[in-house]
Amino acid sequence: MTEGAGIRTGDDAGDLPDDLTAAEAGMWQAFRNGSVYDLSSGDTVVDDPHGGHPWGEARTVRARIVAWLLLAGPPALAGRVSSLKLVGVQVSGTLDLAGGTVVPYLEMRRCRFEREVLLPEARFTTLRMVDCSVPRLEAARVHTEGDLHLPRCRFHNGVRLTDAHIGTDLLLNQAIVYRDRSGRSIAADGMTVGQDLQAELLESHGELSLRSAKIGVSLSLRGARLANPYTRLALNAPQLTVERSLYLTPAGVGGQALSGTTPARGTRVQRFECRGGIRLDDGRFGDAVDLERARFVFTDDQELSLRRVQTSELRFLGERPGRGKVVLSGARVTNLVDRAAAWPGPGSVHMGGFAYENLVPQGPFPLAERLRWVAAATAEYAPEPYERLATVLRAGGEDEDAREVLLAKQRRRRETLPPAAKLWGYAQDWTVAYGYRPGRAAVWMAVLWAASSLAFAHAAHPPVDAGHPPWNPALFALDLLLPVIDLGQVGQWQLSGGWQWLSAALILLGWILATTVAAGATRLLRRG
Repeated sequence: MTEGAGIRTGDDAGDLPDDLTAAEAGMWQAFRNGSVYDLSSGDTVVDDPHGGHPWGEARTVRARIVAWLLLAGPPALAGRVSSLKLVGVQVSGTLDLAGGTVVPYLEMRRCRFEREVLLPEARFTTLRMVDCSVPRLEAARVHTEGDLHLPRCRFHNGVRLTDAHIGTDLLLNQAIVYRDRSGRSIAADGMTVGQDLQAELLESHGELSLRSAKIGVSLSLRGARLANPYTRLALNAPQLTVERSLYLTPAGVGGQALSGTTPARGTRVQRFECRGGIRLDDGRFGDAVDLERARFVFTDDQELSLRRVQTSELRFLGERPGRGKVVLSGARVTNLVDRAAAWPGPGSVHMGGFAYENLVPQGPFPLAERLRWVAAATAEYAPEPYERLATVLRAGGEDEDAREVLLAKQRRRRETLPPAAKLWGYAQDWTVAYGYRPGRAAVWMAVLWAASSLAFAHAAHPPVDAGHPPWNPALFALDLLLPVIDLGQVGQWQLSGGWQWLSAALILLGWILATTVAAGATRLLRRG
């Protein structure tokens, strides 16, 4: 006898145990037969496991009987495989399988649990709980060789999957999970999933924690709604490793649309929405982090944190957050796919050390907008974001745009300089645009040469000695403008009064033009 259950486990294992209710006796027979045991009434309102309609004793089995069947149940009938497949059944008491090894296949659909389900360190082949009402699922370090399916279930006091090992897929599609006493809805730190983790259309009320989790293929939160008004983070997943892609994208609602496919025309679409901070720091994503049409609702102290993330492609195509911050400091991305309307305004983007190799804008993203994007990311002057953007543009063959970016960098730097250096900066900008527009120097030189040549044509110019060359106002003006080069004119004629001041001004302007051109050429060669 099993204590408290009245179960006979003698030589005749095929006999019906004592002290079973009618519902439990039917479940026992279905287990040996490997068939589905369905206690549904056929009324969708009454059969709703999440509703308030009582099911009564006729639909109730004790948790200890369920545990006995799974851990030490009777042999299957000849030619059958024993399994527990329950539909529309209410389980009373705490289902405790902690540390046990469950060999039979287990599937529960539209079942109702009165108390929590305890699976710490239990081992399963495959476990499926579909559309069930569960007060709490405690499954730290649970191990499955195959899938763990929990779609459309409601967990009223959270789910714990810390350090769990799921052999193939973990399904949480359309599940609704409320927080536990620690504020977490799903605690899955250190969890390993062999293939996909699908949590599409998930509703999470609390912190979804995936710290140091490892996903063998992709993690899909398509159409999920994460909300945590209690603390700063709704998704807390630093050091998350996903071998392929993380999807925070829309999902089709209703119908039989396949997971991950583009919803058919006319299908109602639900976007991924997060009301609370997201932390993906130090994450590794093999293919992409996709934020297509994602909506983020932050408070002022919350943020989308992608610090030091590494991925082949970041698809920053979500809705612009009205508040909070986007932090990309130290992140490394091969392709940055973005749109201008997705980025928040000044002071809300942080990109120190953010490295990307290619820009793939979706829709119009003119250079002026891109420069505002960089300026928004640098509350104080920092050269690195400008230089990174210029490098990427130059690598894409857009040399002119790259020069415009570096010119913008110099203008931003100028605002941090003391007055004298700032004045010299303005001079470089007006004359040759810090060397990034060297054609301006030729224009200024031509204008000054023409004007001064006309002026000197009317100047009194007594010679210094008898061996002077013929007077040529154009050569005289050019000799003044060109530093270092001597055309043999300046030392041969004497000027007085205002003409001397004009000569001095031309010499000074010539040196300024030459110096700014030399500085610009040096800068271009250094980055060439």
